[in-house]
Amino acid sequence: MDNLNTHKEKLREEAFGKEETEKILKNAEFHYTPKHASWLNAAEIEINVMDIECTGRRIGNMGTLVHEVDSWTKRRNEHECKINWKFTRKIADEKMSKYYTP
Repeated sequence: MDNLNTHKEKLREEAFGKEETEKILKNAEFHYTPKHASWLNAAEIEINVMDIECTGRRIGNMGTLVHEVDSWTKRRNEHECKINWKFTRKIADEKMSKYYTP
């Protein structure tokens, strides 16, 4: 579970009821992620790269899809590909200043 409101017991119980919440929590494992630069940002970027480089076309069957994604993943890992973060606070202020006062 990520940061949002999933860690707050009261909100879970409101959504599922006390008994169901207890059942769910028996199988849940909490990983407290940072509030900024969440791992979700990296995951979303990686999925987008995979779509551009690998799956952004019609693939005829599941076997081919699995093979293509496995091969793509192996190449990315062998080349130790990293995310090149280019969006700085300065760039954000320039691009988004019409929505807020920097």
